[in-house]
Amino acid sequence: MTENEMFEKAQEAIEKGDTETAVQLAKQGLEADIDGIELLNKGFIPGINKVGDLFGDGQLFLPELILSANAMQGVIEIINASLEKKGKKQKRGKVVIGTVEGDLHDIGKTIVVSLLKANGFEVKDLGRDVPVDRFIEEAEAFGANVIGTSALLTTTMTVQKELEEQLKEKGLKGKYKTIVGGAPVTERWAKRIGADAYAADATDGVRKIKELLVNN
Repeated sequence: MTENEMFEKAQEAIEKGDTETAVQLAKQGLEADIDGIELLNKGFIPGINKVGDLFGDGQLFLPELILSANAMQGVIEIINASLEKKGKKQKRGKVVIGTVEGDLHDIGKTIVVSLLKANGFEVKDLGRDVPVDRFIEEAEAFGANVIGTSALLTTTMTVQKELEEQLKEKGLKGKYKTIVGGAPVTERWAKRIGADAYAADATDGVRKIKELLVNN
């Protein structure tokens, strides 16, 4: 199998959500001395990105997205373990993410977490009902580059505003990039409160976080 064939099969396995085949291909690629980062960038990541685009366009559904994200996570673990041995693990950045205090909805946030991990980010998922202070404390402890907040109720959106205010008060606004999302959240709201980015959905969130770190 040529390298290009390997990359094509890797992308196809992720698109199908075939964890067994994806993991097998990752192992085969590494055994064939294909660089792990190249294997990710030319094979597996284009696969998960395509899946994300199809999901965003309504051509793919949540169960399929989760299968693909799980397959990608299996691949990431194998390739990163290999890269760590060689001292060149791919680092895309660290993200702290959670659903804000007073809000117990987290399906969308969980999908974002899966896609971020699949794209090589280190993620600290704080779960649901997370107060402002904890977002900041965890970001500090984790050495985060980005803080992501999700609000699914109009009554909890104000917590996103409180976070921006607290970051300013503590002199940390420039230290972390912030991104907001959730059903009632809009681009206008993000700009109004001073967030660095707005995510319309999970795939848009991953794309925006990549842009924030490239421009950082």
